[in-house]
Amino acid sequence: MRQATALLALMLSLCAPAALAQSPAEAAQAALQELEAARGKLEAASGGRERVAALTETVRAYEAGLSAVRSGLRRVTVQERELSLKLAGQEEEIAQLLTLLQARGRVGSPTLFLHPEGALGTARAGMIVSQLTPALSRRAEELRTALVEVSTLRQLQSSAEATLRDGLEGVQEARTKLSQAIADRVDLPRKFTEDSVKTALLIATAETLDAFAGGLGEISGGAVPDPAAADIDARKGSLPLPVSGRVLRRAGEADAAGIERPGLLIATRPRALVTAPSAATIRYRGPLLSFGNVMILEPRSGLLMVFAGLDVLYGDTGEVIAEGTPIGLMGGRSAKAGEILTQVADGAGSDLSQTLYLEVRENNEPVNPESWFRTGKDD
Repeated sequence: MRQATALLALMLSLCAPAALAQSPAEAAQAALQELEAARGKLEAASGGRERVAALTETVRAYEAGLSAVRSGLRRVTVQERELSLKLAGQEEEIAQLLTLLQARGRVGSPTLFLHPEGALGTARAGMIVSQLTPALSRRAEELRTALVEVSTLRQLQSSAEATLRDGLEGVQEARTKLSQAIADRVDLPRKFTEDSVKTALLIATAETLDAFAGGLGEISGGAVPDPAAADIDARKGSLPLPVSGRVLRRAGEADAAGIERPGLLIATRPRALVTAPSAATIRYRGPLLSFGNVMILEPRSGLLMVFAGLDVLYGDTGEVIAEGTPIGLMGGRSAKAGEILTQVADGAGSDLSQTLYLEVRENNEPVNPESWFRTGKDD
C-alpha cells in the first residue's frame, strides 16, 4: 500500500511539468518557422518597386525571427533540463512502476494474489490492485508523454543550428541590399543643402550637445517648417522606439560614472536596424563630440530628436524622410549560430550588447523622451 501511494504521488508530481512542456516546444517551432518565412520576404523585396520599404520590413522580420528563436530556445533548454532532472531524480520510483506493471501483466486476475490472512485479506488485496491499475496506466502514459517531450525538445535544439545559420546569413544579405537600395535612391525631397563649412565650424566650436543643437539653424539657414509633419503633436506619447531593444536607463538616471543625462539609453542587439519614428527632416548626421555617430531629426520646427551611438548612418542632411525609414545600424558583431546555441545552453546573460542614446529637445531644451515615446514603462 505504501508503494502504491508513493507511485500515485509521483504521477501527480510529473503530470503538470509534462503538460506545461508543450508551450516552449510550440513557441520554438513557431519561431523557427517565422525565421524561415523571412527568406520569402527577402526574395520578394529584391524585385519590388519600393525596395527600401520592402527591405526594411525584411530586416525587421529577420530581427524579430532571430529574437523569437533565441527566446524559444532558452525556454526549450530550461524545460528540457527540468524534465530530465526530474526523471533522473525519480529513477527508483519509475523502476518500481515498471516492476508493478510487469507483475500486473503476468497476473490474469486479482484473486490470484493470495493473502496470508485468508479470503478477507485476498479480497482487500484484490480491491487495492483493481483500484491501482487505472492509476498505474495513467502514470505510465504520463511518463511516456514526458519522455517523448524530452526527445522532442532535444530534437528542436539539435535542428535549430541550420535554421539559425540560414537566418543570420539572410539578415546580413538583407542589410547589404538595404544599404545599396538607400545609396541608389534619388527621389527624396530636400528641405535644404548642407553648408559643409558652417557644419565643420559648428562641430569645432560646440563643446556640448546643447550648443550644437542650438547652432543647427546656422547649417540650414534657419528653421525648416514642414506642414506634412504638423500632426506630430497629436501622436505625442505614442511614438514607437527607433530600435528593437530594452530601456537600460531612463531620463535623469545616473550611469556607472554618476553622470545623469536627459535622454534614454536603449540596449540593442549588434547590427540592429534603427528607423525614424516619424516623418522628419535630417538636420545632421555624422560624428559628434563623445557621442559617436549621431543622427538628428526634426519632425517639426522646434522639435529635435537625437540618436547617438550608431555605427552606420543612412541618408543625407537636408533630406525629408518618411516614418519607418532606416537611419542607421548599430555596431558590434552578430553572433554566429554556434555561439548563439552555446549562449543559450550556458544560460548566458542578455545579448543586448549595444546602446543607443535617444534625446528629445523642444525649443532647444531637453525633455523626457517618455513624454513622446512608448517605452513599456507601465507594462
